[in-house]
Amino acid sequence: MLKFYSNENFPIDMVYLLRSLGYDVLTSYEAGQANQKIPDEQVLIYATNAGRIVITENRQDFIDLHFTTSNHTVIIKK
Repeated sequence: MLKFYSNENFPIDMVYLLRSLGYDVLTSYEAGQANQKIPDEQVLIYATNAGRIVITENRQDFIDLHFTTSNHTVIIKK
């Protein structure tokens, strides 16, 4: 089963929907990383180390990271 990490701007309703479909979704709040202004690079590192796929609405920043960072998990954009 896929394991996701939702950053703090991803809609909580979508998290609940994914969970209702059986997906393992960890939120930045649950990980103790919400409201700390953690840079996207660190979000990506955290998700990669946890073996999770980033889900976000912050598309362009993560698209840019995808092209400048070689060691990361999948990034899913809405």
